[in-house]
Amino acid sequence: MTRALVLGGGGVTGVAWEWGLLAGLAERGVALAEADLVVGTSAGSMVGAQLCSGRAPEEAYAGQLAPPHGEVAARFGLAEMAKLVWAGARRDPVRARARIGAMAIAARTPSEASRRTVIEARLPAREWPARRLLVTAVDAHSGEFVVFDAGSGVSLVDAVGASCAVPGVWPPVTIGDRRYVDGGMRSPVNADLAAGARAVVVLAPTAAAFGPMPRLAAQVAALRAEGARVAVVAPDAAAREAIGRNVLNPARRAAAARAGRDQAATVAGDIAAVWG
Repeated sequence: MTRALVLGGGGVTGVAWEWGLLAGLAERGVALAEADLVVGTSAGSMVGAQLCSGRAPEEAYAGQLAPPHGEVAARFGLAEMAKLVWAGARRDPVRARARIGAMAIAARTPSEASRRTVIEARLPAREWPARRLLVTAVDAHSGEFVVFDAGSGVSLVDAVGASCAVPGVWPPVTIGDRRYVDGGMRSPVNADLAAGARAVVVLAPTAAAFGPMPRLAAQVAALRAEGARVAVVAPDAAAREAIGRNVLNPARRAAAARAGRDQAATVAGDIAAVWG
């Protein structure tokens, strides 16, 4: 493995910001779509699945600019974050995630079937792509961290749905006799899954970690200690303003996408130096 692209979580605005960055970077000759490995967590799993299935960044960026007619904003603000922090207030990370999973199972949310229809509609392909794609999730019962790939025996729709199942907002995804929630409950980025790559680019709409979650800085330090070149991009001040406080508000999507594309101009040189 030579080059890895890590796509972190961040809601619908995170999806938009990542596509803006990817399109802006491609415009400047930095083709992150050529990654040998793509790691996707939550929103990043959706972007990663689309990218690996052949969706062009420019096309995806244009889609983010469309008015969100008929789309309802879910709520994920300070109150929702506080609930997760409380549920995950355990020193043991697995036990903390199991508490979050129990909260997610008990929460009132839309049906699994309706949510699966939404996820399926957003994917350009239903089969796992030929490019190596890792999709992260958490077992809601045990709290164990799970990584799905083409050899896992799980459909791409279910894997992405599980990774995007924000606890308390969307229903846990049933796969076999288990239920799964957002991979961001282990880490909002999970950059350590890129271990072994010589060049790693991390797009992190949010790097906020709480409780026993591994911190992005520590994951990046470990990658560099192994000899990898690593570049990390988080939203700049303009992008943070465009995203706003509710990352699940589709009304902010277009602004977030434009902010990501604008930001690409300022980070392209650093990313190109890493990407090679």
